[in-house]
Amino acid sequence: MTLYLDTADIAAWDDLMPTGLFHGITTNPLLAVRAGLDYPSINWANMASRARDLGAREFYAQVYGPPSGYLQWAEDFYQAGRSAGIETIVKIPLVEDAIRATPAIKALGGRILMTACYDAKQMFVAQALGADFIAPYFGRMKEAGIDAEAHLSAMAAINRNSARECKVLVASLRSAAQMVTLAHLGHDHFTIAPAVARDLLTCQNSVDAFDAFEQAIATS
Repeated sequence: MTLYLDTADIAAWDDLMPTGLFHGITTNPLLAVRAGLDYPSINWANMASRARDLGAREFYAQVYGPPSGYLQWAEDFYQAGRSAGIETIVKIPLVEDAIRATPAIKALGGRILMTACYDAKQMFVAQALGADFIAPYFGRMKEAGIDAEAHLSAMAAINRNSARECKVLVASLRSAAQMVTLAHLGHDHFTIAPAVARDLLTCQNSVDAFDAFEQAIATS
């Protein structure tokens, strides 16, 4: 089981990375805006260093703007990771213009993740491009009326029947319960928002049991 923290909010990094649950951190332009950041102005070397200092072993960020600029951005992002001493992984949306830019990014030698996946058929694209990861948006799929479980089951089957694995890094999760459902389908890589991380950390029955233990000691 490999977990990632999905946010650009540094305060959330500081709060949740010390739990030791997370292998790395993922982010994208929308998450950056929500965190009050100007995505084009982000100093990626500084962000990567902060992630490394908090224990992250991988740091993911997404290309943006005109596809003609993707290659240079990716090269700079990989270099930021090398400078910081952490692996940086480039996220590329599954839209045609970005797909066409992917081979040149892949040729840089770093790992890539194909993101904004809504359909199992997109696994074939990721496999053909030699992508290391694909990120289906599970929660958004369900909210759009898509049978997300069926598509995620098919993606797991495609991996089982392929000579080369493209790891499914499930994103856009709404609860820890959804993670349990997906684990039953064979998935074991999840990137989760801070709210889902806190859901994962909390079980009221466990809290009640702990309180009973402490009460027993106090009254003995």
